[in-house]
Amino acid sequence: MLSGNAIVGQSGGPTSVINASLAGIVEAARSCEGIERVLGMRYGIEGFMAENVIDLGAESADVITALKTTPSSALGSCRHKLTEDDLPKVLALLQKYNIRYLFLIGGNDTMDTIHRVEAYARQNGHEMIGMGVPKTVDNDLFGTDHTPGFASAARYMTLSVQQAGVLARDMQKVDQYVVFQAIGREAGWLAAATALAKTCESDAPHILCLPEKPFVKETFLANVKACYDKYGFVSVVCGEGITYGDGRPVSASETSDKFNNVEFGAMGGASVAMVLHGMISNEFGWRGEFQITESLPMCAADRAVQRDIDEAHMCGRAAVELAGQGKTGLMVTLERTSSDPYECTTGTAPLADVAVRAKPMPDEYLTADGSFVTDAFLDYVRPLVGELPAYTRLACEKYSV
Repeated sequence: MLSGNAIVGQSGGPTSVINASLAGIVEAARSCEGIERVLGMRYGIEGFMAENVIDLGAESADVITALKTTPSSALGSCRHKLTEDDLPKVLALLQKYNIRYLFLIGGNDTMDTIHRVEAYARQNGHEMIGMGVPKTVDNDLFGTDHTPGFASAARYMTLSVQQAGVLARDMQKVDQYVVFQAIGREAGWLAAATALAKTCESDAPHILCLPEKPFVKETFLANVKACYDKYGFVSVVCGEGITYGDGRPVSASETSDKFNNVEFGAMGGASVAMVLHGMISNEFGWRGEFQITESLPMCAADRAVQRDIDEAHMCGRAAVELAGQGKTGLMVTLERTSSDPYECTTGTAPLADVAVRAKPMPDEYLTADGSFVTDAFLDYVRPLVGELPAYTRLACEKYSV
């Protein structure tokens, strides 16, 4: 077993349960034989290169426990794209702080960072274990049944669409439609999860626009008109990353971040919800609303799913346990063994397979035209999101004298 210090970092957007993974890592590391001290990167790998390092071992047990139900990223985050020029500096600091265990909690780009740092250290004679702990509300990480953070974000979105759908139904004489935008560049998992809000045919949502299928304006508008004629109002949920058949973003944004990810709605580009809103208004002359939640599903601790918290914590502990066994170059995964009753355990996936690789929704989860999801998807997502509230409605029998 390697003997030295461990360091933990968080990267990218947060989730409402990312700190539960941090708590799991710290708790397990404190009792791991080879780990002498547990350090933390303030603001991810960018902060580490600036030597912004804190002593997590000095935190009380009560504080670490309370992290499990604390939103956002307690260590602070960054979106720094690691360059080849950064690697020698990172290695020098790993040696300076005697880091033998590196744990990073994050998504695709974070897994790429660990993979590159671990490989570079090994190639240059610094023995070190690198382990990834998954997180993303997008649920697009390869190799895992689902990601910690997705279930809570999916519940946030589903409750929002469910409640906004009740409002839209009752306000249809004022606003004839509502467009709800969900996070998801290349994968529509989060937008698709809102289908759980539908308990009868007329309930929201009526139409899903997902990145997995090319957006066709004429088909979309025809579906909108059909729903309006049938229900008196229309509820649309769209993923932020939907594109036309030629790959152009419907959002009309051409701006990308350091990881070459399109920044939807940035630098003059309209958000996709605004674009769809305008399409409907221009075509039919109706009045409607659009809702853009952006980072809210990432940090809504009040809507967090307890199972999600527990699984995030479990992944953090599993990473340390695997590191204690000498395993390296891996990301902890969640492996579902049963959906009814729901049961899940941890597994692993090589970082080389996970890094910078997205996991779109499979075809079996989408209807033929891509405008909604199948029962197979609902069976997949239902145990993650949990039971939803049931709202009543008036019978609306006409009174006569």
